[in-house]
Amino acid sequence: MVGFMVKSPAEVDAFYQAAMASGGTDEGAPGPRPHYGPDWYAAYMRDPSGNKISVVYNG
Repeated sequence: MVGFMVKSPAEVDAFYQAAMASGGTDEGAPGPRPHYGPDWYAAYMRDPSGNKISVVYNG
């Protein structure tokens, strides 16, 4: 899995939407993940080749 840190929840949402529009598959829609931390907002997806990707905003 590869992960990308971004600067806002809106960037998480945009990344996720672009991935879905490009043939990715959902592994966890954008949203808060309080079990990782109070400001953790993330999305998880797989690219068309099956690689798992995460995109995370952590305050």
